[in-house]
Amino acid sequence: MKLSLIISGIFILFIGFFACQKSAEKVELPAGMHAVKVIETTGAANYNYLLVSENGSNYWIAVPEMQVEIGETLYFTKSMEMKNFHSKSLNRDFESILFVEDISRTPDKKPHVAPHPQVKLAPVPDITVEHLKDGKTVEQIYNERKSLNGKKVRVRAKVVRYNPSIMDRNWIHIQDGTGSEGTHDLLVTSQDEANVGQIVIVEGIIATDIDLGAGYSYVVVMEKAKVTVEQDSEKAIL
Repeated sequence: MKLSLIISGIFILFIGFFACQKSAEKVELPAGMHAVKVIETTGAANYNYLLVSENGSNYWIAVPEMQVEIGETLYFTKSMEMKNFHSKSLNRDFESILFVEDISRTPDKKPHVAPHPQVKLAPVPDITVEHLKDGKTVEQIYNERKSLNGKKVRVRAKVVRYNPSIMDRNWIHIQDGTGSEGTHDLLVTSQDEANVGQIVIVEGIIATDIDLGAGYSYVVVMEKAKVTVEQDSEKAIL
């Protein structure tokens, strides 16, 4: 009887030891994935600014607006570092911050995608904009981008997305009803502000094959644009 109890005790200890060993093992993450623990969270327009910890190091990340708890673990693979970044909404400077594109609560679930300017937008229906006689349409800019590279161009269009204060500039998506999939939406960067729904005239320099690193590349972009609002129909920021 005593022998059976001793054997049973050893068996239980044996099972417990290996169970502890397994729980102590780190979860194996996919290559390139970061697992971070939230230490501090600060909400702002369109974003949450999170102080996170990863392997003993603390740093700041910006993620799309979402409910985040202190102590929660989040996962991401795609990010872009901004040095000496000033947040207008927080009126705060960050020596370094990562703008995260694919934040997720689990390493194997669909990410909570950030409202980042790289997002490809579908054509907005029923856009009717009178085109400028001395300008170009969105479709023409795509079709003539090689000859227009480095030149100043004017476009009248509707603002369909607006992301302020990223990489020290505002990111504006415009459409004018021309073009098809891949040639209907033009990304404009500017120091001027805009609102979704506005009819605007933008004038800026066309740049092609732009690669900002971290997977952010564009076929064509209008840079350093001057934005003139002609019609203010909506004031909601997506």
